[in-house]
Amino acid sequence: MTKTILITGASRGIGAACARLAADRGWLVGINYRADADAAKAIVRDIEAGGGKAFAVQADVSQEAEVLRMFADVDARCGRLDALVNNAGILARQMRVEQMDAGRIGRILATNVTGSFLCAREAVLRMSTQRGGSGGAIVNVSSRAAVLGSAGEYVDYAASKAALDALTIGLAKEVAGEGIRVNGVRPGLIDTDMHASGGEPGRIERLKSSVPMGRGGEAEEVARAILWLVSDEASYTTGSFIDCSGGR
Repeated sequence: MTKTILITGASRGIGAACARLAADRGWLVGINYRADADAAKAIVRDIEAGGGKAFAVQADVSQEAEVLRMFADVDARCGRLDALVNNAGILARQMRVEQMDAGRIGRILATNVTGSFLCAREAVLRMSTQRGGSGGAIVNVSSRAAVLGSAGEYVDYAASKAALDALTIGLAKEVAGEGIRVNGVRPGLIDTDMHASGGEPGRIERLKSSVPMGRGGEAEEVARAILWLVSDEASYTTGSFIDCSGGR
């Protein structure tokens, strides 16, 4: 039986790399996107051209009604859900905490924290063996910023990812006896468009000397860690983290 994986924020970057790799490994892939339908549909076409199976599903994960609609769509298409990757995340332009207003902080937390909670909740309702499910796996895409703090740049983003780490640990303990494993991946300096969103497209070049391996990472390198955690090879791993950061 083909297993289904839902990946939020999968129209670009780490999410897109994860979608392609999951399809290569035989998963039916739900590609969630917020606004860029063309990018999501292009990934679906690429996957299908390679013999894989995928579909695009729109939802802003910060909006509860849209999350409910997205999971209902997955139910109708697939009939089951075996894995969730909470990858959707945003950041804003680099600035110090003293410059941040409540609107900015609220937007970051709404997507990165509330969105992940809502999607995790809906996944548990479908996967839990206590609710008639067959078990499953959840991977939360955090960041090394959760540990390092991102001083002078994105302390709000770092705080949101630290909250995601707490969700990972707490939820893992809640549902371990219900056939669900919950783990996290903490990427470091990864070559994606997110740096441009923060106002510094060349951020990796500036900071790569701080990475023991001397380079930024690729989205595909993070995707491989995520796909291991949702696979049966990680059957005794829950409440854990993989740092994909080159040692930084």
